[in-house]
Amino acid sequence: MTDQIYEAPEVSVVIACRNEEENVENIGAAVAEKLQSVGATYNITFIDNESQDRTVELVKKMCARDSRIRLIVNTRNFGQMRSPTHGIYQADGRAVISMCADFQDTPDLLPEFVRRWRAGTDIVLGVRESETSSALLSFVRELSYRVQRWIGDYPIIPNATGFGIYDARVVKSIKAMNEPEPFFRGLLVETGYMIETIPFKRPARSSGRSNNNFFTLLDFALNGLAGSSKNLLRAPLYIAFFSGLATVLTLLGAIVAPFIGGSVQLWLLATLFEAHFSLVFLFMGLLGVQIRLISDRTRNQALVLERERINFPPQS
Repeated sequence: MTDQIYEAPEVSVVIACRNEEENVENIGAAVAEKLQSVGATYNITFIDNESQDRTVELVKKMCARDSRIRLIVNTRNFGQMRSPTHGIYQADGRAVISMCADFQDTPDLLPEFVRRWRAGTDIVLGVRESETSSALLSFVRELSYRVQRWIGDYPIIPNATGFGIYDARVVKSIKAMNEPEPFFRGLLVETGYMIETIPFKRPARSSGRSNNNFFTLLDFALNGLAGSSKNLLRAPLYIAFFSGLATVLTLLGAIVAPFIGGSVQLWLLATLFEAHFSLVFLFMGLLGVQIRLISDRTRNQALVLERERINFPPQS
């Protein structure tokens, strides 16, 4: 009996997950239904970032029922940049769809993604029309977009999280960049390939609790802005951020001071001091980031280390 020759599918879907036991089975079924509706051959890869619940157990059962379902289990939590990107690099379809498991990346867009990609568009991204986060998180998000547009080498697309479809040659080009901490949605723009966007309303989580909070989103924003930095090398960037907020507050104090009998000079002096402090730590942080990048590239560090993988062909 001869072994069957493996044939890569038209579309590979990569679903990043962490503690999503309440969603993985439903998202897998929804993705399969949407791709079948446009006649696409497919496989679905779940990449798990150290879940503490039954996520891995449930996906393993899905893999046993359907060989098109795949699983990568990381040895630890490698973060929101490295883990999904590693999963994308393992995909073997002629196009790759990246999404999260919590239904906030709606499967309803998948048929339109495939249609536009088949029509010749290299990258199609879903863009959220609105965010349901708090005022503080919205402020941090908008501030990061504005700063990136001001000092970035290329503009990222606001409210595009990376949810979308990419031609395989786009993924190959990004992988060749060998970024140790890949800000994937920024790298998509950097490639220069054709991008189309589709606006959509972000639905509420189907169930479970988001893994994001203020600090994880701030961390993600700073990584996207500055490249990569960790531990103490990232500390100056945090200090610069909060010093910048203090600068804005003292400047407001200088504006209000004449009306309440305060000293404008003292408020302005405090503003200049805090602005100087913030700039010093900003540049210290950016220098630390560059040192970290040089170190990581020298080490040729893997994006993640895998504990196990299921349903991948032998050659992968």
